[in-house]
Amino acid sequence: MMIIDTYFWSDNINAFIFGHGLVAPTLADVYMLTGLDISTVDDSLTYNRRAEYKVNTRNIGGWTGYIEEYQKTGSVGQREHAIFLNMWLDKFIFCGRSVGPTSVYLAAAKLLANGVRLPLGQYLLSSAYHLLHQVSQKLILGEPISNSVSPWWFINMWLNAYMHKRLQWNFFTQQFPWGIAEDYELADDELATRSPLNFSEAIIVLPGTKVNENQIGRFFHTFYNGLSREHQA
Repeated sequence: MMIIDTYFWSDNINAFIFGHGLVAPTLADVYMLTGLDISTVDDSLTYNRRAEYKVNTRNIGGWTGYIEEYQKTGSVGQREHAIFLNMWLDKFIFCGRSVGPTSVYLAAAKLLANGVRLPLGQYLLSSAYHLLHQVSQKLILGEPISNSVSPWWFINMWLNAYMHKRLQWNFFTQQFPWGIAEDYELADDELATRSPLNFSEAIIVLPGTKVNENQIGRFFHTFYNGLSREHQA
């Protein structure tokens, strides 16, 4: 569906030209679907900074090797927190071109680990627009759509959100997995799923994503809970 819809994307006006009019993802959509910060003024010059930490990302065995290399026991230090956030940004948010560990986002990860607020929602939206530009140009030139850097997942979420009636898919009847341990045994009156608490949870359980919904659910549950605890602290 994403590639089909990209045929309707116009680089001239940065919008999809559908039969019912012009539509395009906005910062409000980013906030509604992801909860990422869209309003903080970024005066940190994030991408002009050099990371202080040295992180090995080459010949490490992909993300599995990255996790094994830097996973430690005991309390989480600032460096380990930054290394985790580097993976979160690269693998789950911006979906790096290499599909493997890099240190591209390490400077931003260090700022986040230090409690600095960054408008990640703005970065995500600009990355999504760049993706649509890349794909539309390849379609014009008749080139194959390869692994383009940028988040396909956000465009997928956004398209499903705006086309859910056409897809005959109801937000409010979806079930979202609880963040429970795999070895936890449910009682007879307990359910493994719950109703979504917000749009970001409702939209993540998309048609065709049944294989990943438990993993995605645990990830978002853990992440949002972690942010809440840090905010309260």
